[in-house]
Amino acid sequence: MRKSFRGRHNKIEPSKEFRINERIFANELMVIDENGVNLGVMSKGKAIEEAKSRELDLIEVSPKANPPIAKFMDYGSYKYQKEKQERKQKARQKTVETKTVKISPRISQHDLEIRAKQAGNFLLDGNKVRIEMQLRGRENQHVDFAKDNIKKLIEITFGQARAEADPAKEIHPHTEQEITKLGNKLSTIISL
Repeated sequence: MRKSFRGRHNKIEPSKEFRINERIFANELMVIDENGVNLGVMSKGKAIEEAKSRELDLIEVSPKANPPIAKFMDYGSYKYQKEKQERKQKARQKTVETKTVKISPRISQHDLEIRAKQAGNFLLDGNKVRIEMQLRGRENQHVDFAKDNIKKLIEITFGQARAEADPAKEIHPHTEQEITKLGNKLSTIISL
């Protein structure tokens, strides 16, 4: 039976693992001990023996340097500290979403206020808000009236966001994208 190799283009991703002990490719290394003292350039074999005598691992921390830099340390605790640091950085990252609020040109004042409150809550959560208005039939002839409705919604939203925001926190509401017409749809993006 013939083997098919089609679709077997496995990309080799660079691993986050560091090379340790015998897995280090370089023959000569700049070695740093566990206290941060530079021991100078050593051969790989001598550096591994020195690390074993100290009951530590030899870890290549900077493989692109010339010669590569290796350090004596416990690999398990080093790996744990790196993962902990990455988790902390990931937790600090905040992804900003764009939430959409849709209105129509015939929207009543009460519904407009409800949509403004909804948009204000999105803004206070740290998201951007896209306001969309779909124009149908003869509504396309009254674009100015539709733009006025959107501007009124933006005004109410910013007013509510300022009122509900923490007084100690200074907010600067602004429109990121002016009101644009694409086909029969008007849209704008606002944020704090």
